[in-house]
Amino acid sequence: MTSPSQAAATGIDASSTGPGLVPDPAGKDAEKLAGRSPGQLMWRRFKRDRTGVVSAGVVLFFLAVAALAPVISWAYGKNPTTTYGLDRPGLLNEFFYPVKPNGGIDGEFWFGLEPTLGRDVFTQLIYGIRTSLAIATVTTVLCVVTGILVGVTAGYLGGRTDYFLGRFIDLLMAFPAQLSFVAFTPVVYALFVSSERETPTYLRVVTLIIVMWALGWMALARLLRGQVLSLREREFIEAARISGASPWRIIRKELLPNLWTPILVQSTLMLPAFVTIEAGLSFLGVGIVEPTPDWGRMFKDGARYYQDDITYMFFPGIAMVVFVVAFNLLGDSLRDAFDPKSRS
Repeated sequence: MTSPSQAAATGIDASSTGPGLVPDPAGKDAEKLAGRSPGQLMWRRFKRDRTGVVSAGVVLFFLAVAALAPVISWAYGKNPTTTYGLDRPGLLNEFFYPVKPNGGIDGEFWFGLEPTLGRDVFTQLIYGIRTSLAIATVTTVLCVVTGILVGVTAGYLGGRTDYFLGRFIDLLMAFPAQLSFVAFTPVVYALFVSSERETPTYLRVVTLIIVMWALGWMALARLLRGQVLSLREREFIEAARISGASPWRIIRKELLPNLWTPILVQSTLMLPAFVTIEAGLSFLGVGIVEPTPDWGRMFKDGARYYQDDITYMFFPGIAMVVFVVAFNLLGDSLRDAFDPKSRS
């Protein structure tokens, strides 16, 4: 028999024990029956997804490199703007290509030298990651905030508000995205700087963010609108209305907690898309230009050198492919982890 004190210590009701029942002193049965929060279930599913865990590690690595680019450059002893090949004889040949094989890769220049100018490719790459990720991250945050505001407003209010916001979203989505980015970016430049002057780098960055934000939030808004339309008729929303809760409280306390799954998943899919868009605009000459390091600008320069030195294009190409694939796989893993129908 189990004494009342022992039963209390192990969390077992003494009245439920008897000669034919063997109590679980470790409390394992109680632990198995303990409830888990949705966040704990999501984290448990995600940890069991090896692809998601590896993808998250790759993404965190790129984010750390972008954040610590100045520290890495200082420890490495090089910077992305110094023309080492022009300043030091023997690094470039008479055609301004690296003398050493494989683009000049050696113990001093880990990823080689840039043809023509002789800049260090490694520091160009890590600062290019910093530029591309900064622009894509700010754009993603703006698009997510705008998508939440417009989508939740249209879905919750309904009626004419939903109609006009829906038609506005349809109008913006009718623009061909890639062509609109290329066409509108120079127009925004011209609004602030005359054609005779060189557009400053900060204005190019701000313009890229504005253009991609203006044409990038609609898909999330439409998705959230549909989610809110299905949620606003549920019993817990009706109960909140009957209890006298204000619309703001209903949205903040009842709707938004049920929308974090699509918001988070769409964000992880949106950010790598903006990285590729920004790189594409820089490749076409309407994004980031010299001397600012950028993935797209490195692609543009590499396209001129690939016949004689393909190594220069190799590193930014591999880096972008790995980052975009890892982020997309991370988004898929998060979607599966948040899915309540998946196995726990």
